[in-house]
Amino acid sequence: MREAFVFEKLDTHLGELLELVERCPANKRNIVPEGFKNNLHWQIGHVLTVTEFHVYGLSDQNETLSANYQTFFANGTKPTDWQEEPPAWDLLIDQLNEQHNRIRESLKDKLEVPVKENFLKAETIGELIVSTVLHIVNHVGIITAMLKVLK
Repeated sequence: MREAFVFEKLDTHLGELLELVERCPANKRNIVPEGFKNNLHWQIGHVLTVTEFHVYGLSDQNETLSANYQTFFANGTKPTDWQEEPPAWDLLIDQLNEQHNRIRESLKDKLEVPVKENFLKAETIGELIVSTVLHIVNHVGIITAMLKVLK
């Protein structure tokens, strides 16, 4: 798998997601717009959490996020279920940026490394990263729609 292609797509779409969420005023980040199950705070935490699991968990690499992120941001969770305050918005943004840099640095020479059988049907670390990019693109679309509704 060509490293430049994989990381260019990751850079582009994560950058797009971060630009979108920064457009949202602080007073609207925790509003669940009509027609949606989650807010923007959940969206960025979800992308962070799922990326960590898909890229590092499924490749048996070292995950760095606390396990409690799953209780806030895993599939099927929603802000109305939160029993305590989730990690802060700025912390999540910082962690997304750090995670992005960590993926680039720690996995740049491992894209062809095979991974265990998984529900994504990815066979290599590179394919896990590509699956993550597709997940990010999906959330870019959701966030774009949310921002329109929140205006």
